[in-house]
Amino acid sequence: MSESSPLPPVRLTSEAELARDALATPLLSRAARLARWAGPDTRVGAGGELVEEQLPGAADALGLTGDDAAATASEAWRVAVDTGLVEIVDEEEGTVAAGADLALLTSGAPQDVLAVWLTALETVLADASVPDLDELVDAMDGGGEIDFSSLDWDPEAEAEFLDGVLGNLYLLTVSEGGAGESPVPLPALAASMIVPDDMGEPTNDVLEQVSDAMMRLDEQFRLLEPVGLVDFQPVDETLMADTDEESSAAADEADVSRYGMVRLTPLGLYGLRARLLESGLSAPAVGDLADKGADALLDGTAAFPPTAARAETEQWLARREPLAAARELLAAARGGDAGAPLRRLHCQQALSLVGLEAEPALREVLDDAELGGLARVWLSEHGAADVPPPSEAMIFWLTIDTIAAQLAAEGNSAELQGLVEGLAQQHGSFFAAAWRVDHPATPDVLEAMGRLHPDKKVAKEARKAAFKARSQQGG
Repeated sequence: MSESSPLPPVRLTSEAELARDALATPLLSRAARLARWAGPDTRVGAGGELVEEQLPGAADALGLTGDDAAATASEAWRVAVDTGLVEIVDEEEGTVAAGADLALLTSGAPQDVLAVWLTALETVLADASVPDLDELVDAMDGGGEIDFSSLDWDPEAEAEFLDGVLGNLYLLTVSEGGAGESPVPLPALAASMIVPDDMGEPTNDVLEQVSDAMMRLDEQFRLLEPVGLVDFQPVDETLMADTDEESSAAADEADVSRYGMVRLTPLGLYGLRARLLESGLSAPAVGDLADKGADALLDGTAAFPPTAARAETEQWLARREPLAAARELLAAARGGDAGAPLRRLHCQQALSLVGLEAEPALREVLDDAELGGLARVWLSEHGAADVPPPSEAMIFWLTIDTIAAQLAAEGNSAELQGLVEGLAQQHGSFFAAAWRVDHPATPDVLEAMGRLHPDKKVAKEARKAAFKARSQQGG
C-alpha cells in the first residue's frame, strides 16, 4: 500500500454497534471475566503474568478445558493487564485489583469501549509478530537466554510484514470493485507482499516464498481472529504434508478455500483505520464530510469512487434543507482555479440528488457565466417550465468545462475519447469557435482533444486551436 496514494473511504458501522462487537469478541470478553474473577489471593509474576499455579483456576473461570486452556487463559490475562482492566497493586507481593478501565466496559461510552479494544488489538498484533513458543524454547542457550540470531527473526521486519499484509487487506476491502465483504484467499494476500508487480510468471523461488508467507499468515490470523479483527478460515491441515509438492499459488479455483480465506470484520475495518490514522496516513470514512462546508464536500469527494462519493453526498444533504444546500453547493462550485471544473461536475452530481425544492437556487444563477449552463441542465432534467435557452457562448463554455472536469476525474478515458469524437463529428466548425472560449482550461482541453481524436486531420485542427487559445490567454 502506497503511502502517497489516497485511500478510498471506508464505510463504518456506528460506534454503538462496533462497541457491542468489541465486547462480544472472545479475547476481550475473557479478559473482562478474568478481571472480575481476580481477587485478594490472585498473584502475578514480575511481568504481570499469572503465576503458573493459578492458571488452572483462571481457565476454570473461563470454562476452558483441553491442552490449550492454560495458554488461552494466560493470553486473556495479559490482555486484561495491558488494557487496564486489571492493575498491579504491589509488584513485590504480586497483588492485583480491578483496574479503572474495567467499569468502562459496562458504563462507558462506545468510544471508551473501543479505546480499550484498540489497546487489546495492539497487544495481539505484537504477539502475532513473535515466533511461537516451541521456536523460542529451541533457541535458548545453556544459560536460559534466547539466541535471537538462531531464529532468523527480525522483529521490525516481521511487524512491517504483518502491517503490510493488513494494509493490503484493508485496501482490497475498501476499494470499489475490490473484495468488499468477500473473503480474500490467503495465497493471493501472501503474493501481494512477495510477487513484484512487474513479474509475469512467478519463479519457483518466488512461489516458495509465497508458500512460506502463506503458512506464516495462517498462524498469525489464527491469533488475530479471537480479538475480532478478522473472520478466518485456516489452511486445511491435510495440505500441510504436501506443501512442497503442490504450490499454494497454483491452487485451482475450486480448491482455493482449502488454502485459507480471510476477511476483515466491521470491527477490523475500524481498528485498521484507527492504526492508519495514528501512523499519519489519510484514511477517510464515509460521513467525515457531513458536517463540513460545501467546499470541503466538493473537494473531498473529488478522489472518491462514484459509489462512495454518492454516499458521502447523501449524508451531507441529509443534514440540510434542500434549498439552502443547493445555494451552498452552487457558491462552492464557482472559481477559475484548476480544480473548479471538477467541483462543478461534483456539484451537478450532488444537485441531482436534490428535489424541486431547490429550484429557486438554480434559477438565481441562470445568468451566471460559470453556473448558468449546469443550472439549465438541472432545470430541464427536473421538468421545470420556462427554462431560457442557453447562448452559443454558454454552450461552448459548458462543453470546455465538462471536458476539463472529466480529464481531471478520469484522464484520457475511452468514454472521454468517445465524447471528443462525437463533438468533432457533430460540429464541423467546433475548433474554429472553441479556441475563443474564455475559460482557463480551454488550451489544455483542446490539446487533450488533439491527443484523443484518432483522425489525424481533426487532431491537427485541435492542436492548432489549442495554440491559438494559449496565445490569446498570453501563454
